[in-house]
Amino acid sequence: MRNKALRWLLFALLAAGIALAILYRDHLNAAALQQWIQQAGTAAPLLFMLIYAIGTVFFLPGSVMTLAGGALFGPLLGTFYNLTGATIGAVLAFLIARFFTSNWVEQKSGGRLKQLKEGVENEGWRFVAFVRLVPLFPFNLLNYALGLTRIRLSHYLIATYLCMLPGAFAYTYLGYAGREAVAGGEGLIQKAMLALALLAVVAFLPRIIGRLRQGPTLGIDELNERLNKNDELLLLDLRSANDYQGELGHIAGSLNIPLETLESRLTELTSNLEKPIALICTTDRRSKKAARILGNQGFADVHVVTGGMTQWNQEGRQVDIA
Repeated sequence: MRNKALRWLLFALLAAGIALAILYRDHLNAAALQQWIQQAGTAAPLLFMLIYAIGTVFFLPGSVMTLAGGALFGPLLGTFYNLTGATIGAVLAFLIARFFTSNWVEQKSGGRLKQLKEGVENEGWRFVAFVRLVPLFPFNLLNYALGLTRIRLSHYLIATYLCMLPGAFAYTYLGYAGREAVAGGEGLIQKAMLALALLAVVAFLPRIIGRLRQGPTLGIDELNERLNKNDELLLLDLRSANDYQGELGHIAGSLNIPLETLESRLTELTSNLEKPIALICTTDRRSKKAARILGNQGFADVHVVTGGMTQWNQEGRQVDIA
């Protein structure tokens, strides 16, 4: 009974903190934060990391904190303080979610939620690594969501810290460059160009990862062989619902997500982030576009089925119509 009361008290405090953070988030700006931190003297780094961690728990905008860290402490120390504060906050949110609701989720989860949860848990640190490098969900929300799974805390912490490093350094340097521009420091053009270059690398990082990790194409024979072996392969049909049930039919066990809705339904595929996905459409043009979308979002093993359902039918393979 006492434990239950403690849970409700902590939950009420958390809810109140998040509500206040949302109500007053417009009042949080980098200039005010810098002034406050600078008054802390030698304790400034510890105070800054504490504020960053608390802000992460209460859904405060991390971009403001990161830019302020670069302006206050420079690109190197600023990156360390930003990354440490954000990781501490992410771990706290993870533990809060696990403390409050993990048992309830374990009992109540079923259907698609259960499949997603099991898929995330099977991938472990690799899932955390990819969603940090290629954010599929908002950072603050993701911290709580991952706490509902059984991912090991050590794996979560290490993957979070290391894989947030590229983005943390880029945005920290941007804050540092902004401070130098305001102060009229030397080499402003070079620093500004470097800041833009770092941001460009971070922006294209998902695309680079996707290109490196995109698998080879699959022929009809190879696809059929893998399906007959009950290979751990998700067959994703990208045609419209009408075409899926239409003249060419569809392959039994395939999942139909039309290409037009793929980006908005990526969360349905997160359990397959590290598993093989075969893409099929009428021919293979739409599949190539879908492969780029999934690759850019960090999906690890994506294959285009050459010839698509047209080739599948021409070879007399079995299809379902209804």
